[in-house]
Amino acid sequence: MSRKASKPEGERTLNREEALALLYEYTRSDGLRKHALAVESAMRTYATKFGEDEEKWGIVGLLHDFDYEKHPTQEEHPEVGARILEEKGYPEDVVYAIRSHAEYLGLERSHLMDKVLFAVDELTGFITAVALVRPSKSVMDVKVSSVKKKFKDKAFARAVSREDMIRGAEDLGIPLDEHIGTVIGAMQRIAEELGLAGQ
Repeated sequence: MSRKASKPEGERTLNREEALALLYEYTRSDGLRKHALAVESAMRTYATKFGEDEEKWGIVGLLHDFDYEKHPTQEEHPEVGARILEEKGYPEDVVYAIRSHAEYLGLERSHLMDKVLFAVDELTGFITAVALVRPSKSVMDVKVSSVKKKFKDKAFARAVSREDMIRGAEDLGIPLDEHIGTVIGAMQRIAEELGLAGQ
């Protein structure tokens, strides 16, 4: 029996265009849209690295924060978004991964997709911040060493949890430098879309 034939009844076929339309429907902020694209690229990169479903992982990245702009509180995000996705027939593992990236929900990240989403989410934002303070404003000029240097500067991107970024790499069993390099590479591949190709 093929995988498609065994798909649960009512579960939708994943489609990037539909996911992107949903993201844009709920998210007007250019910054949040670009964050979603950065996380999508990092998720796709890791899916390829681990031999997993690139389309599924990419859509998890695209939609992980799609409800955040309208529902930014811990009481609502990502639960409101998760319920919308359930109603639309998104696969259970996609919805769970999105729920589990919110540390405050205390959900176990038992699957690789859950762990990768948590590991790349904050890091993409941090790398963006590092790129934007460079003279070129380009992610193409960001090196692992420059990211690590900014890690130590407590005043830089203060809202981003260093502990979460470090733990994300640890949970994947990947050295931090390698993890940072992988995510930088993923973002460099779509630098134009992220507005980080330089001046």
